[in-house]
Amino acid sequence: MSKQVAYLGPKGTYAEKAAHILSKLANFKSPLFVPCNGLYSVIKSIAYNNCDAAIVPIENSVEGGVTTTLDALWKFSDININKAIVLPIKHALISDGKISEISEVLSHPQALAQCSEWLSENLPEAITLSTKSTSEAVNMVKGSSFRAAIGSKSLIEIEGLQELAFPINDVPGNCTRFVLLSKEYIVDKANIASFAFSLLSNNPGALLEALNYIAEFGFNMSKIESRPSKRELGEYIIYVDVEINTKTNIEAFNKLKKKIQPLCKHLIDFGCYLSEKINLD
Repeated sequence: MSKQVAYLGPKGTYAEKAAHILSKLANFKSPLFVPCNGLYSVIKSIAYNNCDAAIVPIENSVEGGVTTTLDALWKFSDININKAIVLPIKHALISDGKISEISEVLSHPQALAQCSEWLSENLPEAITLSTKSTSEAVNMVKGSSFRAAIGSKSLIEIEGLQELAFPINDVPGNCTRFVLLSKEYIVDKANIASFAFSLLSNNPGALLEALNYIAEFGFNMSKIESRPSKRELGEYIIYVDVEINTKTNIEAFNKLKKKIQPLCKHLIDFGCYLSEKINLD
C-alpha cells in the first residue's frame, strides 16, 4: 500500500522537492503526495493519522529554527524525525509585470525575511505581504503588473510567469533543513540526535548543569535554541541537536538522556537520524 506523504503545497515549492527526495531516501514505493494549505496543517495530518509521513522545514541557515515545526514537535510528542536533508535555497522575483512597476511583493514570511536586504535596496518603496507558501504567492500575482512574488524558479514554468531577478536571497549559502516525520521511531544510520527538555527549576546554573552532562559525554552540539513554553513568562523549552558518530553513538545518547532526565520536567527524544546535504544543480 502506498504511503501518503503530506507537505506544504501547492506544487512547485521547495517543500515539494524535499518531499520527493526524502521519500526516495526512505524507500517509499509509489508514495502519494498530499499538498497541504499551511505548515501547521502538514503537521496535523501526521499527528491525527491522516497521512503516513509529513515533510516540514525545521531550520534555515539565515532565519534559524522554524517555530511552527519546533512547537509542534513538543506538542505532539509521538511524532518522530526519521530523516533529514539540507537543500540550497535560491529565490527568484517572479511577476507578470516589469520590475519598475512593482509596488507589492508577496511570499512566505521566511522567504521575505531571507530577501529583505535585496528588497530594501532594489524595491525600497514596495510593501511586503505574507502568504502561506511561496507557491501561493506566485499564484496570486498572475495577471498583475504591480505585484511580484518570491519563490523557486521552478514556479515560473508552472504558473507561466517571468523571472525579474535571480538569485535575490541576501546570503548566497542560504539553505533549509527539511525533515521527514512519522509515528515510527526508527533506529538506523544516524549522524544527528534531536531532543528537547524543560527544566524542573528555574534556578541559577540549572541549564548549565544539563549542558555540562552533554559535554561530559563528549557530544558536540550542532544546534541549541529556546522557545517559550507558552505557559508562563520566563519558562522555556530547550531544543538541542547533537552529533552522532563512532565515539558519541546512539548507545551513548541513550545514557545521556537518562543522566539529564532527573533535571527535567519534560524530556522528549525526537529521534536519531541521518541528515544529508543535497545539491540541486
